[in-house]
Amino acid sequence: MLAYIVRRLLLIVPTLFGIMLISFAIIQFAPGGPVERMIAQLTGAGGGDRLGGTGSDFAGQGQNFGGEVNSQYRGAQGLDPAFIKSLEKQYGFDKPAPERFVLMMKNYLTFNFGESYFKSMSVVELIKQKLPVSISLGLWVTLLSYLISIPLGIRKAVSEGSVFDAWTSIVIIIGYAIPGFLFAILMIVFFAGGSFWQIFPLKGLWSSRYDDMPWYDWIASPSAMADYAWHLALPLFALSLSAFATLTLLTKNSFLDEIRKQYVLTARMKGLSQRQVLYGHVFRNAMLIVISGFPAAFIGAFFTGAVLIEKVFSLDGLGLLSYTSVLDRDYPVVFATLYIFSLVGLLVNLISDLTYMIIDPRIDFEAREA
Repeated sequence: MLAYIVRRLLLIVPTLFGIMLISFAIIQFAPGGPVERMIAQLTGAGGGDRLGGTGSDFAGQGQNFGGEVNSQYRGAQGLDPAFIKSLEKQYGFDKPAPERFVLMMKNYLTFNFGESYFKSMSVVELIKQKLPVSISLGLWVTLLSYLISIPLGIRKAVSEGSVFDAWTSIVIIIGYAIPGFLFAILMIVFFAGGSFWQIFPLKGLWSSRYDDMPWYDWIASPSAMADYAWHLALPLFALSLSAFATLTLLTKNSFLDEIRKQYVLTARMKGLSQRQVLYGHVFRNAMLIVISGFPAAFIGAFFTGAVLIEKVFSLDGLGLLSYTSVLDRDYPVVFATLYIFSLVGLLVNLISDLTYMIIDPRIDFEAREA
């Protein structure tokens, strides 16, 4: 077991390196960049949609300034070439791309992510500011989805074809078919002061009176925890709908496949109770396919799956940070969040494989690799 864990941890290094290398290479061919964005702001071109080099406004700017300047950046006509060089040096584009990548990876090995180009603060501090939102949404959505979906899926498998199975399937399919952000808007309209009732707050993770409270006092305060749950109720409900539906049906189908196998019939013929059959024999085998989807579900809920929900409820988390940093061409934030997402995803995938081996000792990845 220990040798397998060590090998998997060592494999994370080239995998992570490959992810960053491919992403870095793609960025080099993407239109626009931080220098173009700054030039657009200085020349009054504005809009991120101009950064791709397709807008005619940039070309017109140069004629107004009157100077003919040879530059690789559209919109730079009329600006001092020394100033353009200073912008390149400020953003690190005075070095060749291979050198920039090697320097970036050296810094990332010590989790030195540098400074944001446009937010005047370190990337680490920026991520720390967004973590409470992402932890709150990702952790609780994953936990609630598994705690509710697995028992419900087992119940639906046991009572297949019953009235309970039919109406819960209808509710689940409807919930899955409607996008989570649309549910979020509907809940704001009905329950957050839109047009009907003002029951839940519209934005934030907690009320302003708890902003300066230390985390240890906040956790120990029942009123603070109640306020926290009150603020999270609508976002969690909207975000967990699709994960809830998928996991419930996956659990049901997995249990149905196992219940119909010969070893289950043999266990029942021996006189074992329904509970003993389900949780003593079927559960271990049926849960393997459910666990296999945990890494993707966790990463999606924790980092990337909440962008629209964060936007609707004014929750500024890592998902929204990643999205806006791509639009802003804030490369330090883009690559730092990608690095963290990839590293956490690889580690969670390892934990998922180890959980396989704990649930079913017959699975031995180490022997397969030998």
